Amino acid sequence: MSKMPARRVLLLSTTTGYQLRSFDEAARRIGVELVFATDRCNQLEDPWRDRAIPVRFHRERASLAAISHEASRAPFHGVIAVGDRPTVLGALAAQALGLPGNPADAAAASANKRETRARLAREGLNVPWNFTIPVRTPAREVVKDSRMKYPCVVKPLGLSGSRGVIRADTPAAFVVACERVQALLERLDVRANRTGLENLLLVEGFIPGREFAVEGVMTHGAFQPFAIFDKPDPLDGPFFEETIYVTPSILGGLTQVRLLETIVEAATALGLWHGPVHAECRIGPEGIFVLEIAARPIGGLCSRAVRFQGAVTLEEVLLRHAVGEDVTAWGQENAASAVMMIPIPQRGLFKEVGGVEAAREVVGIEDIRITAKKDQLLEPLPEAGSYLGFIFARARSSMEAEFAVREAHKRLTFTIQGAIPVRSAS
Repeated sequence: MSKMPARRVLLLSTTTGYQLRSFDEAARRIGVELVFATDRCNQLEDPWRDRAIPVRFHRERASLAAISHEASRAPFHGVIAVGDRPTVLGALAAQALGLPGNPADAAAASANKRETRARLAREGLNVPWNFTIPVRTPAREVVKDSRMKYPCVVKPLGLSGSRGVIRADTPAAFVVACERVQALLERLDVRANRTGLENLLLVEGFIPGREFAVEGVMTHGAFQPFAIFDKPDPLDGPFFEETIYVTPSILGGLTQVRLLETIVEAATALGLWHGPVHAECRIGPEGIFVLEIAARPIGGLCSRAVRFQGAVTLEEVLLRHAVGEDVTAWGQENAASAVMMIPIPQRGLFKEVGGVEAAREVVGIEDIRITAKKDQLLEPLPEAGSYLGFIFARARSSMEAEFAVREAHKRLTFTIQGAIPVRSAS
């Protein structure tokens, strides 16, 4: 694996991003200097000892000044944003530094469910009926709206990972769902994100079908797919907990072609131009629907399920892409892979996990990472903002990889005790 000439990449992320270590390890392997820009207090002297540039994603002017000051010391050759919140600042930073990236309005649209649907609809792509309401609108008034149909789905505009997403099949269920999401958006931890999207809810039609995810990259307007993931568990609600991603997909060849064509159309509709792309889609009786097309790589540790020939990681390929290297020759390895995002079974304080060694003995299991910390407050969906951890498998076929993560999960036991009240901002 060859090292590149000295290059410097700016990586924007929240301070809790799972992928930071993976990017750092990849950068060291290929000789890239990685400079982090993370949301932290600029009054503290490097609290995480990573020499990151302190930024605030909602204070763009001051954050860009800090990034430009660092660039004056030594130039950057690429910019990568990890997670939804950093994407707009990442786009603005690339523009300010004269580097390839996405237009800021396209990055903002990718993280806003309402704007995404509006842009897709304008280009003739499939979009469910939808409208937005202010977060404090009484749900009992909304059910009288002539636009309401059932089944429908209530979604916060600015949250991801199925957080706060609830299906309702009746007016009574809609009232319960709406009030539950409204309570979630009043929480201090949610409002502290300051995305500017905390005060609106999206109401839209439920889309029947199976879900898939697509990972790839845009290079000056051209899309290159890296992987298509099947989500084998039915995601029909009332909550939409993603658990397993498996690749390669078992979709037929023609359907895969049409899916990738739709991703290109969606990326073009949003105005995405250069950088990582992660898309979530549904395929059913009504066709292909793009639920989300994010200007970022796949989240958390799930990137480990994307492996290129020669055991090259997604983070390495994205770093090479960021500095202008041609990555079209990097092909996905032949083995199938699966990742399970371990679901949280109940609300409470995490104490311990058992059965890890037994789970590791399952044929095909590559790794098990428990990311929850002792005494951390855990919540299941729709309020959940994290997972218990991740299970990774590699096998000869997608079916075997999926079986491995399911079997390993059966062998794990979790001790979760007690609970403490949730604090709201009101």
